[in-house]
Amino acid sequence: MGTNKNKSISFVLIAIVLLWLKTYTVYKFNFDIDIENKMQEFILFINPLSFLMFILGLGIFLAGRKQKVYVVATSFITSFILYANVVYYKEFSDFITIPLLTQTSNMGDLKSSVGELISWTDIIYFADALLILALALVKTPKVSFKKYKSVYAAAFYFSAIGLAFFNLGLSESERPELLTRTFDREILVKNIGTYNHHIYDAYLQTKTTAQRAMADGNQLTEIENYTRAQYTEPSKEMFGAAKGKNLIVISMESTQNFVIGQKVNGQEITPFLNEFIKDSYYFDNFYHQTAQGKTSDSEFLLENSLYPLGRGAVFFTHSGNQYMSLAERLKENSYYTAKLHANNKSFWNRDVMYNNFGYDRFYSLPDYEVNEENSVGWGMKDIEFFDQSIEHLKAMPKPFFAKFITLTNHFPFELDEEDKFIDEYDSNSGTLNRYFPTVRYTDEAFKLFIEDLKAEGLYEDSIIVIYGDHYGISENHNKAMEQYLGKEITPFVSTQLQRVPMIIHIPGHEGKTISTVTGQIDLRPTLLNLAGIDTKQDIQFGADMFSEKQDNFVALRDGSFITEDLVYTKGVCYDKVTGEPTDGASCEPYIEHAKNELSYSDQIIYGDLLRFYGKEEQQ
Repeated sequence: MGTNKNKSISFVLIAIVLLWLKTYTVYKFNFDIDIENKMQEFILFINPLSFLMFILGLGIFLAGRKQKVYVVATSFITSFILYANVVYYKEFSDFITIPLLTQTSNMGDLKSSVGELISWTDIIYFADALLILALALVKTPKVSFKKYKSVYAAAFYFSAIGLAFFNLGLSESERPELLTRTFDREILVKNIGTYNHHIYDAYLQTKTTAQRAMADGNQLTEIENYTRAQYTEPSKEMFGAAKGKNLIVISMESTQNFVIGQKVNGQEITPFLNEFIKDSYYFDNFYHQTAQGKTSDSEFLLENSLYPLGRGAVFFTHSGNQYMSLAERLKENSYYTAKLHANNKSFWNRDVMYNNFGYDRFYSLPDYEVNEENSVGWGMKDIEFFDQSIEHLKAMPKPFFAKFITLTNHFPFELDEEDKFIDEYDSNSGTLNRYFPTVRYTDEAFKLFIEDLKAEGLYEDSIIVIYGDHYGISENHNKAMEQYLGKEITPFVSTQLQRVPMIIHIPGHEGKTISTVTGQIDLRPTLLNLAGIDTKQDIQFGADMFSEKQDNFVALRDGSFITEDLVYTKGVCYDKVTGEPTDGASCEPYIEHAKNELSYSDQIIYGDLLRFYGKEEQQ
C-alpha cells in the first residue's frame, strides 16, 4: 500500500505524519489545554489524525505532479489555519471562529496588535510544509508519488472513518454532551481537534443562519415569560435618582479591577480613581461578560442586557436585528443620545450598529483633530480625546446620554515616554510591564476630564459611570501575573481576575462600596432605573445592581458563573472563601440556570426574535 519495489514511502503519508506531529506539538507548547488524565492526553494526541487523513488523503487518488501540487498546497493551507489559531491564542486564549474571520473590515486597525504577536521566527510553524515542498521538488527514489490502488484507497478511508468515530466515542465518554457545549471551545479542541473544530464551527454557522428563517413569535413568548419571572424590583431609594440628569458613560479599555487601589514600583496605578471612588458607588464584584467581540461585546451588553454570542461578534453577525437598546429607551424619554470614539466609524461595524440602536449622533474620527503628536498605538490619546470631546458635550441638547470609548490602554499598550506617569513593571511579560503605565495614563485623562466637566458647569448635572470593558492581561501572561499578585493563578483566581471596575457617581450622593455579585448585563436595567424608566416589560437578563433583591449571580459566556459563595469554571466548583474545589452538587442548580440564560439569549439573537415583540398575541 503506497510503496514500490524499492520500499519507497508514500508522499501523502509523509505529509500526514508531519502535520500530525506538528499539530500535537503546537497543542502542547502553544495552547494551554488542561489535561486531567492519560485518556485525555491520548485523545489530544490522536484527534488531528482523522481530519488530516481525510483532507490530505485525497492525494492518494492523484499521481506525480498533481499529487505533489495538491499535497504541498494543502499542507501550507492547513499550516496557516493552525498558525492563525496560534497567533489569536497568544492574545485571547481562544480559538478562531468563522464569524470572526468575516470581520475583515477591522484588519486595518489591528496592525499594531498583530505586529506584536508575530515574529520572523514563526517560520518554524511552516517547517514541515517547507520540508514537504522540498521533497516534492527534489527527486528521490525513497518517496513515492504514485496513485493508490482502489483496494488500498478504500482501506485508507475506512481507517480514517473508523478513527474519527473512535475519537468521538472516547471524547463523549470523557465529556458527555460534547457537541452541545459549543460555548467552550477549549473542550471542543481538546476532544475533536482544531481542524475538526473549524468544520463543526462551519456547521454551526449554517445552522444559525437557518435559525432566523425558521423562527416565530412562539419562541419569544417562552423567553418573555422567563425574563418576567426573573425580574427584580429596583431599589425604591435609587429609582429615579438620576432623573433629568445627563448620563455620561465611559468604557475603560482593557481595564481590570486588580489595578484599583494598588501600586507598582511603589507608585499608585490609579490615584484619581482611588479618590473618585470615595464619592461614588463602587461595585467591587463586577465582572465583564464579553467573548470574541471584546469591546463591541461590552457595548452590546450595556445596550441590550443580552449575552454576546460565543462565536464572533454580534456587531458583525447580527447588526440588522431588531433590539431594545438602552439608547432607544432613553430617546423615548427625551434624552439626546451620542457615542464618542475617536476611531474609524466602521471599526467593529459601529456605524451600522449605532444607527440600529437609535443613536442621534456618532462622533467618530472626522469629528476630532487627530495627528501624530496626539496619537499612540490604536489612535488618539485619551487626554486629547476627552479634551476635544468637551466641546461636543457642550453642544448637545440636555439631558443627554453620552457614551465614551477610550483607546490608550489597548494592547500592545504603547505609550510615549513623556506620557508615562509611572515606570514599567519588571517581569518576563513585556505586555504586563507596559500595561501599568497605560492604565495610569488613562487615569490621568479621567482626572483632567472631570476637571473640565466642572469648569464647564456639566459636572453637577451629570451622572458619571465608569466601567472596564474586558480583560487586558490574558492567561498567557499568568507567570508574570503570579509574580505581581504574589500567588498562584488557578482557574478560580483567573475567573476572579475577570472583575473590572464599576463606578457610578451621582451628585449629592455619598460614596459607598457595594459587594453584590454583578456584571455588565446588569448595566442597562440599572441605568434606566436610575433615570426613572421602568423596565418591567423589557426582555432583558440583567437586574438593577442597587436592588435589595439582587440574586448575586453572574454567568460568563463560556458557561462559568459566580455567586455569592461559589465560582464555577472549567467544570470545577470552587468555594469562594477558600478558593479550593468543593462539592460539585452545590453548583448544579446554577449550572442549569447559566445554561438556560445563555441559550435563551442566543435564541433571541440567532432568531432575531425581538422583531416579534408585541406581536405574539396576533399569531
